[in-house]
Amino acid sequence: MAKIYYLKNCSTCKRIIDELGAHSSIELQNIREDKITEDQLDEMAKIAGSYEKLFSRRAMKYKSMGLAEKDLKESDYKSLILAEDTFLKRPVIVTNDKIFVGSAKKEIEAAKEAMK
Repeated sequence: MAKIYYLKNCSTCKRIIDELGAHSSIELQNIREDKITEDQLDEMAKIAGSYEKLFSRRAMKYKSMGLAEKDLKESDYKSLILAEDTFLKRPVIVTNDKIFVGSAKKEIEAAKEAMK
């Protein structure tokens, strides 16, 4: 079974969910209403290889908090994602012990293949 972590108000997430044909075999978790747990984030990072791979530098708070000038460590990425849902690079698609992070075309195409 596949699971997609997304934000309900994100038009990119909505488009990708539609593109993937989200049906009953896909579990959707709106991370604004149903916060990511530490265990869920740990599992995503384990599959992805790091918390940094799950982190979005495009989030508006990234610049406003001055994070670009800081030397962030894995523990920082984890704490930031847990504290602020927009720091998770979205959508995150987990299926068959594989993870696809973000909205890049190659990620979405690979997710489609994995979900067949």
